[in-house]
Amino acid sequence: MKPIKEIIFLVEEAIEGGYTAQALGESIFTEAETLEQLKIEIKDAVNCHFIDEQIRPQIIRLHIVKDEVIAS
Repeated sequence: MKPIKEIIFLVEEAIEGGYTAQALGESIFTEAETLEQLKIEIKDAVNCHFIDEQIRPQIIRLHIVKDEVIAS
């Protein structure tokens, strides 16, 4: 396998509270109560998924999505 330069996670607020993160293009999913804890969990999940350091992404990008509803 060739090295992956970057991996992108879609981060959303969970309905029950906290945050979820799902990698785009890889089978990696994690969750946490705070954004700071989520960042730690994402790094851990990436390290577990890409055991071989030679192909592990060097950049982890978070795409944080926040839904807001406003009354008209």
